[in-house]
Amino acid sequence: MTISMIVAYGKNWEIGLNNQMLWHISEDFKNFKTITSGHHILMGRKTFESIGKPLPNRTSLVLTRGDFEHEGVHTFSDVQEAFNFARQNAEEELFIIGGANIYETLFPYVDKMYLSEVDYEGEADAYLKEIDFSTWDLAQQKDYAAVISNDEVVSPAWKFKVWVKKD
Repeated sequence: MTISMIVAYGKNWEIGLNNQMLWHISEDFKNFKTITSGHHILMGRKTFESIGKPLPNRTSLVLTRGDFEHEGVHTFSDVQEAFNFARQNAEEELFIIGGANIYETLFPYVDKMYLSEVDYEGEADAYLKEIDFSTWDLAQQKDYAAVISNDEVVSPAWKFKVWVKKD
């Protein structure tokens, strides 16, 4: 089973503020849906609570230290139990979708990264730990221009990159 992480972050590794995303990029949401549909997605409790419900056509796995239950969600206190659950359900690619603590804790297990690098610098209280790309190969990149309407940035410019761990 491939373990992948999917995350959007700003120029200073910003990923969130007050348990919310920092930008709204419609194309990035569509990309996330396309990539993760039909797969198991693994997240922390706070990330799940910020989403509010299980995402359609995905199996939601939540890591938590405390007691947490939600209909349609599989809860684990141990990451290996979550990985084993996905393997037992014939998952080929498990997606780690956040938050910051989950990304940092599970990074050593990651085989593949789907990264949206957003042209954003601003207030945040959740950050992705800086990634050393020297042990990764860039497999794909697509650049997106900012979307501007009435002289306002509706959606910032961003780059979508797929990185694969070197052998």
